[in-house]
Amino acid sequence: MTDQSSPTAPAAALPMPADFVHRAGVALVTGGTGGLGRVIARELARRGSAVAITYRSDADAARQVLDELPPVASGTHSAHHLDLTDAEATAALVAQLTGRGPLHTVVHAAGPHVPMRHLSTVRPEQFATQVANDTTAFFTLVSACLPALRQSRGNVVAITTAATTRYPARDGLSAAPKAAVEALVRAFANEEGRFGIRFNCVGPGMLTDGMAERLISSGDLDERALAVARSSTPLRRFGSALDIAEAACFLASDRAGFISGQKLDVDGGFGV
Repeated sequence: MTDQSSPTAPAAALPMPADFVHRAGVALVTGGTGGLGRVIARELARRGSAVAITYRSDADAARQVLDELPPVASGTHSAHHLDLTDAEATAALVAQLTGRGPLHTVVHAAGPHVPMRHLSTVRPEQFATQVANDTTAFFTLVSACLPALRQSRGNVVAITTAATTRYPARDGLSAAPKAAVEALVRAFANEEGRFGIRFNCVGPGMLTDGMAERLISSGDLDERALAVARSSTPLRRFGSALDIAEAACFLASDRAGFISGQKLDVDGGFGV
């Protein structure tokens, strides 16, 4: 998918911040083979962090992501098969990672494909599955990571959605479970701040990749819907996975050291 209204790239790139060069250990990125997760993993590595990604089914894609990650001095990158609804497997992975060193960052970018449906057409069992794969999975992940994050005084960044700020019709299967994730982020930020752990969210708006690309491929978003979405966005264009990764890396870094319990919408102004 292309967007002709996207800005022209600058002639000279700004220097890459070395946000994580001083961090011992690893950053864990769930959903590391997805449109957002793989770019977040790459940008964390470019900023100096060793990265562990999780994937649910596509081992070949996971190997490709690892091949894209630049080497870092703080450790080695790794990929791990994981079903986040499996509490025992999630705890075992965290134990494996922390056996090698600290866990300083968790970026939760995993999530199933979310079809766009009016809530009146959603079956209760379909909604329950979505909540399990979104909300319960996030809680399971955090529960497993908390002891390690307390030791490292680390942080969690949850990738949610701008739809919890301004609701677009037919997005309830995404907005409702992710609103619960955002409530958990605020709750954990409140309760775990005394241990030095920060929790924040990034809310993507319409993008040229990631979930939007899958929705276009599945037919859930046609050209008319895309035109409406673009006209509803003050910047009159869509964002990219890199926009989300930049926000996630900032919130995970010491530059955001006094930010916790917050949500940063990266949506071109859609929520204003």
